[in-house]
Amino acid sequence: MRREQKFWGWGEPGAGPELPDHAPALLRERLGVSGAVVAEPVGLADVRLPPSAATAELRSGLERAVGADHVRDDHDARVLRAAGKSYLDLLALRAGECAAAPDLVVAPGDHAEVQAVLHACAEGGAAVIPFGGGTSVVGGVAPERGRWDVAVSLDLGRLDAVLGVDVRSRTARGQAGLRLPELDHALAPHGLRLGHAPQSYEWATVGGCAATRSAGQASTGFGRFDELVVALRCATPAGELATLGAPASAAGPDLCELMLGSEGTLGAITELTLRVRPVPAEQRYEAWLFPSFEAGCEALRALVQAELAPDVARLSDEEETRTTLVLAGEGGAVRRAGGAALRALGYRPGALLIAGWEGEPDDVGRRRGAAARRLRGGGVVPLGRGAGESWRAARFTGPHLRDALLDRGVLAETLETATGWSGLPALHRAVRDAVAGALAATPPVVGCHVSHLYPDGASLYFTVLARQDADDPAGQWRAAKRAAGDAVTAAGATITHHHGVGRDHRTWLEAEHGRLGLEVLRALKQRCDPAGIMNPGKLLP
Repeated sequence: MRREQKFWGWGEPGAGPELPDHAPALLRERLGVSGAVVAEPVGLADVRLPPSAATAELRSGLERAVGADHVRDDHDARVLRAAGKSYLDLLALRAGECAAAPDLVVAPGDHAEVQAVLHACAEGGAAVIPFGGGTSVVGGVAPERGRWDVAVSLDLGRLDAVLGVDVRSRTARGQAGLRLPELDHALAPHGLRLGHAPQSYEWATVGGCAATRSAGQASTGFGRFDELVVALRCATPAGELATLGAPASAAGPDLCELMLGSEGTLGAITELTLRVRPVPAEQRYEAWLFPSFEAGCEALRALVQAELAPDVARLSDEEETRTTLVLAGEGGAVRRAGGAALRALGYRPGALLIAGWEGEPDDVGRRRGAAARRLRGGGVVPLGRGAGESWRAARFTGPHLRDALLDRGVLAETLETATGWSGLPALHRAVRDAVAGALAATPPVVGCHVSHLYPDGASLYFTVLARQDADDPAGQWRAAKRAAGDAVTAAGATITHHHGVGRDHRTWLEAEHGRLGLEVLRALKQRCDPAGIMNPGKLLP
C-alpha cells in the first residue's frame, strides 16, 4: 500500500517541520494576525460528500477493465482524490467541503487497463481525471464534469514500475505513476539519478511532471522535465499514441511535445523513457548577498550568457530576503551569515542568492571558481557554504509550513511567470503592485525570487502572505490571482513557467497562444478525445 498524503495539506499526517518559535511574533508584526492556531481542519470522517452518481453499468464496465478490488467509491478514497494542493483546494478541504469529489476511483495496473478504463468511460458517459501525485497547485486534478454527470478519478499509483535502465545510453524507462524518489532509489545501484527536484519532489510522479512540463530546482543546470523525456506512451480514448525513443528526429512535428503539458486533456501518459545522469560525487551549495535585486539579476544574466550559471540559482528580492532572514532565527546559519552581510552592506536590505553546483569535484571546482570570480565585486558579499547548505537541507519544507500558516489564519500562496531579461524588472514591479493593490484591505507581504535561468530571460516566483479575509478567503485570493494574471498578460510574459494551466490559468491561455493556437489545441483534443471525457475544464478555456 502506497503512502497517502493528508487530505487537507501536505505530506503524511504528523510529518514535516513546524513553524519556529519566533514565527508568531513575525506574523503579528507583518500581517496583523495573532500567531495562534485559529482554524484547524475537520477530520476526514467529517468531510461532506454527495452520494456517488456512478451507474451500476459504468461500475461493472470498470470492474471488468481493472478488477473489482481496484474500483472504489468509499468515502476516504473519494476525498483523497478530490483536489490538489492549491490554496483554494486546501481552503475547501479544510472546511470539509468536497462537493466535486469523484464518484469513483479506478486504479489500473498497466497501459492496457488504462486503455480499457478510457473505453468504458467513453461508453458510459463519464469524465476522467488522471491523478498521479496529486500535487497540482492550479486546480489540475480537481474533478470537473463538463457535460457529464459522473466523474472518475483515474488513479495511476499502481503504474509504479521501473521497466528498464540502459546504463550505456543513460536512459531509464518507467511507468507514469512512479514517484520521483522511487525512481532515484531504483537508479542509485547503477550510479545514476534523474536529477529533477521540484518542491513537490517527495510526492510528484514522472507522469505528472511530463503532463505539466515541470521545472525542477536544478533546471538551470539539468534542464526542465520536458528536456529529459526521450519517448512516451499515452492512452487516449481514440487509441494509443507512442513515440520513438531515438535521441533526435527530423520526422515531422514532434508528437512527444504535443503530449508534454497536455495535463490529461488528451489522454493519460502511461510510460516514459527519460534521460538520467550520474549521481554527483560533490554537491556544493553556498549563498551570496547582493546590494539589490536588480544587481543580482544583472549578475545572473551575465553568468548564464557566459555559460557559467550554477546548476541551481535562486535569487530572492529584498522582501523575500528579509522574511527569510527573520524566519531563520538567531541560531540559524542563514541568519548568522545574513547578519554579517547586512552589517557589511550598512544594514541596507539586500538580495539573497543561493547557488549550487553538482558533479565531479574537478568540474564543480572549475565551474564554481569561474562563477565566483564573476560574482565578486560591485558590493556583493559572500555568505559561505553554511547558509547554502541550510537552504538545501530545507528545500522541500515550504508546503509543510504553509499548513501551519493556514492554521493561523494566514493566506499563503504562490504564483510564477517568466519573461526576457529586458522586461524582468518591469514584470517584477507590475505583479508585486497588482497583488498588493488587490489585497490592500489586508496588506500582504509579497516576496519574489528568480528560480530558473535562460540566456534570454528568467522566471519569477512570487510568494504571497496576508491576513485571511474571514468572510470570504477564497474570493480574497481569486481577486489577487486575477490581478496578477492580468498584470502578467499585459507585460507580455507567460501565464505559467512551470505550474501548468489547469483550471486556474485557463482564462489567460488565449492571450498567450492566440485564437488560432487554441483552435489547433481543440482540434487535437477532438481527434484524441472525441467525446470530451478527458479532464474537462482544464487547460482549454
